[in-house]
Order: sequence, then structure tokens, then C-alpha cells
Amino acid sequence: MTTTTADITLRRMHVPTSLTDADAADFLEMVRVRNEIYAEISGHEDESVTPEALLPHYQPDPDSLRYVWVIEAEGEIIGRVGVDIPQEADSVVALWLVEILRAWWGRGIGTTAYRLVEQTARAHGRLTLQSWAQHMPGDEPAIEAPTGFGRVPKDHIAHFYLRHGYTLEQVERSSAFDLRAPATRLTQLLSEATAASTDYRIVQWEAPTPPELIDGYAWMKSRMSTDVPAAALDVDEEVWDAARVARHEARHLDASSTLQVTAAQHVESGILCAFNELMIPVDHTAASHQEDTLVLKEHRGHRLGMLVKCAGLLKWRERMPLSPRVLTYNAEENRPMLDINEALGFEPIAYVGAWKKTLTASDSAGNSDSSGS
Repeated sequence: MTTTTADITLRRMHVPTSLTDADAADFLEMVRVRNEIYAEISGHEDESVTPEALLPHYQPDPDSLRYVWVIEAEGEIIGRVGVDIPQEADSVVALWLVEILRAWWGRGIGTTAYRLVEQTARAHGRLTLQSWAQHMPGDEPAIEAPTGFGRVPKDHIAHFYLRHGYTLEQVERSSAFDLRAPATRLTQLLSEATAASTDYRIVQWEAPTPPELIDGYAWMKSRMSTDVPAAALDVDEEVWDAARVARHEARHLDASSTLQVTAAQHVESGILCAFNELMIPVDHTAASHQEDTLVLKEHRGHRLGMLVKCAGLLKWRERMPLSPRVLTYNAEENRPMLDINEALGFEPIAYVGAWKKTLTASDSAGNSDSSGS
């Protein structure tokens, strides 16, 4: 699908199987522009990725259909549109993004691009649209999350969502941990958590997950969709098994990324009941990312969240001594996890708004008068 106006062209992007393919140019340029956009918003390059790291995540995936368009102006790619259609049974949601270089804001390009979002969602019978965007602290009036926890500035990005009929549903905090700081606090907290969790032991591995642990890990991954605060967002209950874990890990391994899992195992039963993930791309001088962390509800109250995070970070410092920091995201209402992060030394650096709109038969993306994003 290609859409052309007097000023811009939106063209469905071909995803190459290899970066050496003759038709890989669009993908390579899309990644470069993506990184520039994220740096413009955040003021740092910790969210940048290489084409080699991103390509595996754009290959066909039975768990989600992914659509991507590049936005062209004056013969150059200036942004992208993405729509993900989850393939969980009975899913009603579509997840999307519209990202444009700041020099091109305010020209209605975002509105033109957003039409593809609603068209694609409707084509798949999805009436619930959800999107996440980073908001940097500013002087604008704040929009409070309906959860009662967190706020984002009513900035240009927020105006874009509001003009298209979206409501802010949740705020996530982006936090950073200094890996170069002394480990004294980590060691102390690990000792305290260990003393409070004598019925559990630490199990650690790097992807791929050992066969004897994969079913327990898959069960914990599935619980990420049911046991984490989600406000009024529609979150599909995900089904994870050994095959889905293998697909998940293959995307990291194909990108030459390192994925470390630290889990708490109940000694008597052998059940895995808490876990923490740390990931870094092939460049070990880059920022690390703390991905999923969860304590199963039935095992809470034993300081297992602190246990797996401390053990994971201490091991990570040994494995990745050149990585300067760890980035992570948590819902503002998830106080138990934020309490752990704050005790460890994570500090807030930005906020992410989770935005939602429910379509009706009379909705039309073309009726909006937004100035674009």
C-alpha cells in the first residue's frame, strides 16, 4: 500500500531477510531515522539500535502481524508508521506508532500517516487502538493519569493523541541505574533478600534457556500479561510455551544480543516463581536494558523481586563491565517494583504515556485536524 499527497509519500516497507540484500536500503535508512527521532526526544542515544539488532524483530512472527510504512518527503525518509496486530485468541487490540523527525512536525504529516493506523486496524477487525510515547519533563501543564499515579506534560506529542480522540490511561517511568557505581548497596540488599527467602534459590542462565527450565520460564512469561498493572488498557492474555520462548530468544540470538535471566526457584517444589531479564546488544559498551521482571502472585511477600534483581545486576556487572547503565520501565502505580528500583539506585529520567482509543463505526481518521506529530 502506497499513499501519496502533494508533499509526502507513505510506502509499505519491504523487510529484507539480510542486510546484504539488494533491497535492504529502506530498512537501513528507517533504522537510522528511528534512532535520530529517539535521540531528539530523549536527548541521549541509549535507545539507539543497530540494523543488525533490529532486523530479527521484523521477520515474520506467528505471534503478531507487523506492518511498517516509511514516510518520505523531498525524496528522503523522514519517519515511519508501524501497526502490530497481536495474534492471541479473541484479541481486539492494535498497537501502533507514528514517528517523524522534529523538523517535519506541524505540517499535518502525522495526521496523514495516522489514517493508515485506523485503516489497518479496521481491516483486521480491531477497534481498540493503543500506543505508547515518551514524554520528557517540561514546563507544559500536566495531564494526570486516571490511575492516580504519574503525569505527562501536555506537550506536542500529547496534543497529537488528544486531537485524535485518545485518552491517557497509564504512565510508565523510565529509570536508569549506574552500573559503574560501587556494588556495596547491591551486595547488602542481596544479603537481606537472601535471608528473607530461605525457601528459594537463585538460578541464572543466558539464552537459550536450558531444556529443564523452559516450561517454568514460559509459564512466568505468560503471567507478564496478567499479573502486571495495566490500568484500563486492553492486554491480551498471552500463551507461552517452549516454542514461543525459543522464538523470543532466537530474535535476540540472531541479533548477537546477550539475554541473561535470573530466576528464583522454590527449593521444595522446584517451581520457578520469579525472574528478571537483562539484555545488551552486541556492543557491550552500550546501555543495558532491564526487560521483564515478575514475581508470581502466589509467591509474593518473600522479597523475591529484590532477590532476582540484585543477583542479576551483580552478575551483569561481572559479565558486562563496559556497559555504563541499565534502563528500565515500570508503571507508576506498580509501587512494589518501583520501591525495589529506588532502593537499588534507579533514578527517573523520562515518562511514557500509554494512550488508548476505542473506535466506533462512525469514527474517521480523516476528520481530525491535528497538526501532526
